[in-house]
Amino acid sequence: MSLYRNTIWFLNGIHQYTRKGYEAAHKDCEAKDLDVSVVGRSFMITGANSGIGKSTAMAIAKKGGTVHMVCRNKDRAEEARSDIVSESGNTEVYIHIVDLSQTHKVWEFAEAFRKQYSSLNVLINNAGCMLHKRELNAEGLEKNFATNTMGVYIITQTLVPLLQKSRDTRVITVSSGGMLVQKLRADDLQSEKGNFDGVMVYAQNKRQQVVLTQHWSKAYPSIHFSVMHPGWVDTTAVSTSMPEFHHMMGNRLRSIAQGADTVVWLALSRAAAQTRSGQFFQDRKPVPAHLPLAWTHSSAEDTQSFMTQLEALAQTVQLQSDADLTSPSSSTRPQFV
Repeated sequence: MSLYRNTIWFLNGIHQYTRKGYEAAHKDCEAKDLDVSVVGRSFMITGANSGIGKSTAMAIAKKGGTVHMVCRNKDRAEEARSDIVSESGNTEVYIHIVDLSQTHKVWEFAEAFRKQYSSLNVLINNAGCMLHKRELNAEGLEKNFATNTMGVYIITQTLVPLLQKSRDTRVITVSSGGMLVQKLRADDLQSEKGNFDGVMVYAQNKRQQVVLTQHWSKAYPSIHFSVMHPGWVDTTAVSTSMPEFHHMMGNRLRSIAQGADTVVWLALSRAAAQTRSGQFFQDRKPVPAHLPLAWTHSSAEDTQSFMTQLEALAQTVQLQSDADLTSPSSSTRPQFV
């Protein structure tokens, strides 16, 4: 089954996920969908200092939106902000320094943001990582899982009350078509069983994001949730994490702007808001979240087990953060720049 999934996925990818795939799909896209102004609307983008995140932040800033850049590295974030402000002419661009792999810091940041700001219209979960060796964070969570799944879960869950106060709210998660080769493993969320394969761990995390999005769309009907695949994109992250794949695909990879196109469309367009919540998108269109005959659908029991485990982990993180923040020796707070 793994061989079947990988083969079908790669063949589909050659036709659909490349630069040519984007160009073919984009012929049917409506340019007027992005002929909008979002002055007065606020957007949070994780991993916004480079790649798809920065391209998305730039596009939103050019449309007049207030942009909250959530980044790990302060120097890179400030350099990216300078580029965005200079090119867009929009000074309503703010930096928040958070490492998404540090789970308790994610909760502290989201909780502080929820209390400080009166509204948030769109949350874009873009940050991610692909580590090829098993590493644990301070909470003992595997770092790929901590960043790609727990970080997304905690920041979204914590900000839901703020999103519910706002108008035309959306949550967009940047996933990957690689998740199509994976079925949710509710009994092994942190990839502790068998050999540790960073590419497959990443794909499993991305399947987890799709299941999360489907769950949230039912739990919070007033918010529009979507998850998307940007295609195979020529980013620094891809060249660093998958150098052989990057070299093999070469100029067939999509540009960063092409990879960000569907994120921007989901965040800005009225057409996106009219689609059914909870769907998986590729090139501005909802597409199946499963390959034909691949047996990757999750049972209701597996989904419930997955959500229960995430909630329990999040509660543990929150209790530890509360204890740290009330400690007399604690001086750490989220950084708002």
